[in-house]
Amino acid sequence: MERQHLALFIHGFSGGGAQRRTVTLANELAARGHLVDLVVVDPEGVLRPQVAEAVRVIALGSRHRRTPPSARSRRREVFLSIPTLARYLRRARPAVLLSAASHVNLAAVCAWRLARADTALALRASNHLSRLRSLMRSPHPGRLLLARRLYPLADAIIAVSRGVADDVAAVTGVPRERITTIYNPVVTPALERQAAMPLDHPWFQPGAPPVLLAAGRFVPQKDFPTLVRAFARVRAVRPARLVILGEAKKPARRARLEALARELGVAGDVCLAGFVANPYAYMARAAVFVLSSRWEGLPGVLIEALACGCPVVSTDCPSGPAEILENGRYGPLVRVGDAAALAAATLSVLAAPLARATLRTRAAAFSVETAVDQYERVLVALAQRRLACHTPP
Repeated sequence: MERQHLALFIHGFSGGGAQRRTVTLANELAARGHLVDLVVVDPEGVLRPQVAEAVRVIALGSRHRRTPPSARSRRREVFLSIPTLARYLRRARPAVLLSAASHVNLAAVCAWRLARADTALALRASNHLSRLRSLMRSPHPGRLLLARRLYPLADAIIAVSRGVADDVAAVTGVPRERITTIYNPVVTPALERQAAMPLDHPWFQPGAPPVLLAAGRFVPQKDFPTLVRAFARVRAVRPARLVILGEAKKPARRARLEALARELGVAGDVCLAGFVANPYAYMARAAVFVLSSRWEGLPGVLIEALACGCPVVSTDCPSGPAEILENGRYGPLVRVGDAAALAAATLSVLAAPLARATLRTRAAAFSVETAVDQYERVLVALAQRRLACHTPP
């Protein structure tokens, strides 16, 4: 395809799923010959070393970043960066700006309108807008009204799952046929290599009890308390251990989970491992991967577990798990918040797991090549349409 100047906008390089997928997408688009700018508010973070040399990182910064980290709000940082993002658009004039996650989309539209540049704008909806108040930690309904006003202005909207697309249409009033669904670029060649790497953890040694694995930030969305309660029920039936990978930016959340494990008498069999650079080595060796989320956009960790051949159990949360697991064909789906059902499903998978080759075959539908092909077609079409609109007759 014709080489284009593409800009991808994200808050920064933390280890979250949206950030991982954005870095992967930027790297792959650059590898295909496009000029790619990865525009960020915060240029630091664990994913920064994974950005390819061919990708140009544009750090916007904001006045708010001068405050101590403990006083910062990511949401405030993003919105204070709007004027700087607008100046970047006027100066660099990329053919397309892809706002790559739900939490930056509103700021991207504002900056794009302020810039009045001839750049096309695509919004990537990575989570449910109807959950925006929970995500933003604010009860104010004005954010949903703002989304309803601003989302229709974009040239294209890309949703990471059919469930997210349906939600965006319902919240914003954008016709459903205007919203394109593209599954995230999750399964990479590097994933298989990392899954085969050694794992130095005593719980994964031969003959040890089976390990239940979970991964994600310590936030209400992931509902790890229900997972720990479910694990206690599993542990009452048979020997097992639970490992949770992920960050707890608020120490109190980790402390509450540890207290719950002690209260249930399973603290000795629960490991809160924190952030790990290579979660795939854990997935390849775990007996079951358990997703306990209350809601998701398209849970990449569930796909990654399948790609590592790890049997899975998931809540049937909106949205993504039912699409990924084909309504239970590739792993049980249980009601959100139901610890008893989650435990029963986990015990059933421990007793009779699906073949690892079957799980890997399903994960192949979420390959990087498939996703980037679709993104490239959409973004290049937007760039060509933008060029045609601004070329004198």
